[in-house]
Amino acid sequence: NIKVHNPICSKRDNSNGAAASGQVAQIGATAQDPQQQQQQQQPNAWQVIKGVLFRIFIIWAISSWFRRGPSTPDPNTPAGAPRVPSRNLFPKDTLMDLYVYISENEIFTDFNNTEVLFWYQQDLVYGDWTTGESGDGCYEHYLELGLSESVKQNGSIYIHIYFTKSGFHPDPKRKGQYRRLSTVHATRMLNKYKRRKFLKTKNLLTGETEADPEMIKRAESHGPVEIISHWHPNLTINMVDDHTAWVKGSVPPPLDQHVKFDAVSGDYYPIVYFNDYWNLQKDYYPINETLQNLPLRLTYCPLSLWRWQLYAAQSARSPWNFLGEDTYEQSDEDQDSVKVALLETNPYLLGLTIVVSIVHSIFEFLAFKNDIQFWNSRQSLEGLSVRSIIFGVFQSLVVLLYILDNETNFVVQVSVFIGLLIDFWKITKVMDVRLDRENRIAGIVPRLTFKDKSTYVESSTKIYDDMAFKYLSWLLYPLFGCYAVYSLLYVEHKGWYSWVLSMLYGFLLTFGKYNCTFVMAAFSCASQFASLKEHPKSASLQTPCYDTKTLAGFKSKWTMPCACKCWSARAMSTEYFTHLSRGSGSVSP
Repeated sequence: NIKVHNPICSKRDNSNGAAASGQVAQIGATAQDPQQQQQQQQPNAWQVIKGVLFRIFIIWAISSWFRRGPSTPDPNTPAGAPRVPSRNLFPKDTLMDLYVYISENEIFTDFNNTEVLFWYQQDLVYGDWTTGESGDGCYEHYLELGLSESVKQNGSIYIHIYFTKSGFHPDPKRKGQYRRLSTVHATRMLNKYKRRKFLKTKNLLTGETEADPEMIKRAESHGPVEIISHWHPNLTINMVDDHTAWVKGSVPPPLDQHVKFDAVSGDYYPIVYFNDYWNLQKDYYPINETLQNLPLRLTYCPLSLWRWQLYAAQSARSPWNFLGEDTYEQSDEDQDSVKVALLETNPYLLGLTIVVSIVHSIFEFLAFKNDIQFWNSRQSLEGLSVRSIIFGVFQSLVVLLYILDNETNFVVQVSVFIGLLIDFWKITKVMDVRLDRENRIAGIVPRLTFKDKSTYVESSTKIYDDMAFKYLSWLLYPLFGCYAVYSLLYVEHKGWYSWVLSMLYGFLLTFGKYNCTFVMAAFSCASQFASLKEHPKSASLQTPCYDTKTLAGFKSKWTMPCACKCWSARAMSTEYFTHLSRGSGSVSP
């Protein structure tokens, strides 16, 4: 059992997160590993709000698709009998006592052991918002817990909360002092298990690594993933001030997970909520053999119904647990980013960021819609670069494989996968795709054949498209080779597969954003070279690719900034080649 000692009187702290800073800073110097002391780069507010909006949209879509049907009928209620509204077993202003026990057992029965009694508070008033040290109905208690060897070896610590009406005791063995309808019980594990992953990276040529030798030994002994118990010194116990006439079986989710009904009377117990919403993940520190005591500051506060609904909705997890625990850990980190933004960002700037993010998300959705509509209704490919579409599929495929190899956030994986499917669909619009059942692969699998559409081949677009990528390859291939050598010499990788993906991803990330400008400029230059070759002495050049249909295709395909750069490159190249063809010393407007 956990022994409680060293009582320390402490004043009420208005913020759980602020109180944790001093404790974590003092203990973290001896408890944290060097790898965990490194600060992680926090995403900016734009990325945080955009991720939250996308997550809200996904949750809304899933909940709308899997609409919850009628509630399951109560087996104790006769068929057809009307459901009677229930009441709170603790009326307003009920006088009650608080018992808090700390134990290593999930099921607690050792009520007579005074060493595990962490906090005993008498004469609390249910629904009172004026008492307490700060006049807000809150009480605080701070003690340090002694650690046993089992807890140091990844054991669990549980907190058992009992609220009883004044004069009663939570021990069922005490006849005359225990009453079931006058006792509210809640249990929770205080420590939190986190996964620490070891990435075995090395220089593929020399086999050397800059990782800590101690971390390498732990990776060899514990495997690629190690589960470590972590501790946070703050926790708030909220009792919800609610007297709603709930009907059993009709409580909306996720509130139904917290409202507990008595099987005999049909009334419900007061809601006891363990509130750790403002406990940031970065403030947790590992429990190991270097620690002798664990500080714990408990705060009791009343909580209104609407605030509890907000906390419950934020902490709720989907009942369809098909994403695994890794996704939930990533979700906790994402929520931390939102909490930090709410705590540290100027309210006006935060509001402006939310508005801009909403507008940006709407425009992004409209861009997807218009892109699909454009390719779905496109009949002619004159003026459109088919090679750029194929290159876009290659880019999306590389990005998807890279984020899967590095285990990125699930929401990002879904969005990239949807974009890849759209790019694959575009291939069927710019090329004739069919199954060749006569020439099968190994005589079993039908061969997939691709053929350029007639509107693309018969026009001059294909010629200029081939020439544009030819000139573009003269620039990109040397840069690609240099970047591959640099990544192989100076960057550590998990293996050759990871090196190929990271090298391709890094190259596309560096030069991919210039691909639009490069392709358009090269397309323009290619058309000018072709025109100059066909009409070397012509006084005025008429570029075939810039007729009315081609310009319409360009305006529909490319964004405005890229189009502006394209028109500038085209104008300069036209004037230059016109000047060469005339052989004069001036260029006419």
